[in-house]
Amino acid sequence: MRAEQQLRTFMRVFEKFPADKPLAKFLPEFFKRNKQMGSNDRRSASRLLYNYFRLGRAVADKSVEQRLFLAEFLCTSVDNPFLHHFRPDLNEKIYLTSDEKINFASLNEGLVMDEVFPFTEHLSDGIDKGAFLRSFFVQPDLFIRIHPKAVSWVLKTLEESNVDFSLIAEHTVALPNGTNLNTLFPDNSFPVKPYEVQDLSSQKTAAYFKPNRYEYWWDACAASGGKSLLLFSEQPDIKLLVSDIRESVLENLDERFIAAGLRTYQKKLIDLTKNADPEIHHYEFDGIILDAPCTGSGTWGRTPEMISQFEEYKIRGFQNLQMTIAANVIRYLKQGKPLIYITCSVFREENEEIVSWLQKNHGMQLDGYELIKGYENKADTMFVARLNKL
Repeated sequence: MRAEQQLRTFMRVFEKFPADKPLAKFLPEFFKRNKQMGSNDRRSASRLLYNYFRLGRAVADKSVEQRLFLAEFLCTSVDNPFLHHFRPDLNEKIYLTSDEKINFASLNEGLVMDEVFPFTEHLSDGIDKGAFLRSFFVQPDLFIRIHPKAVSWVLKTLEESNVDFSLIAEHTVALPNGTNLNTLFPDNSFPVKPYEVQDLSSQKTAAYFKPNRYEYWWDACAASGGKSLLLFSEQPDIKLLVSDIRESVLENLDERFIAAGLRTYQKKLIDLTKNADPEIHHYEFDGIILDAPCTGSGTWGRTPEMISQFEEYKIRGFQNLQMTIAANVIRYLKQGKPLIYITCSVFREENEEIVSWLQKNHGMQLDGYELIKGYENKADTMFVARLNKL
């Protein structure tokens, strides 16, 4: 039967999945090596794998198959033929609310919610633990930030395509995860790239930038340049330096900047765990964005396999890395100017404790900070702080 074939396919893929690799990288590689798998098999295997890992480390005493059935029950809300075949008793309750399902599974299936994400003692202040844990059973949305000149055109295209979408803000749209944007918006369909894929919480960090015209800013851990593009959208007339330790991501940044119309900037390959003087000894900045390397724990709703792969001791390791990098970058910040410190972490060691450390040890004055609770909006959870150099 179809359900049994889906289970066999899931088990085949699951058994090949290495414990130290993101699903988003593993699955395309696996499917490329196994071209005999049809599109339905690929979609089914992907869904089952992601749902399976949404259980985190809960019910670890059950078999892989039993954990999968429970995950399907918790993560879906419509009649599920796969679940109907293997666990019709659970499928009968598929229309219960999320809270009702969790209560049922806690009473009858051995679910302990604190085991889903077993690092809750490290959560930043203000996180609703219950709501945060429940969010792992909900797939996050896909968010795009629309170019100001393309808003009407993008919205018209979405409406005419009968795509389910929500206009979150003037330039922000939420779409179902997996929406094929390349089909909706082919290359060269608009004079500039009409949108950027950027999580809702990431977009919200821009409220802390506050750049002024002609200032000189540094995006110190730029990666593919998402925060720089936000900065550019806030103030096009800035001078910009972007840097990263990885040459490959800076190459992707170039392509992204060109498509967005950002053409005047400097780019440097810098290892910020070391003294940056050889590269920027004479530089002074009016603002620095430090989107720091972190555990990424605020994004694990998108990458739930990370819950099983992560080890608690790594939190302190990332904190030490953040301290080293922060101390090295603020040397190049002008007096009275802001450091924008950002993580996509839910751990206080990477968030509030770094802010306190910067205040106590490096003469930084806190202007404001926010834990952006993406788990309330099917988005990533992030932390942003603005600190001024005294």
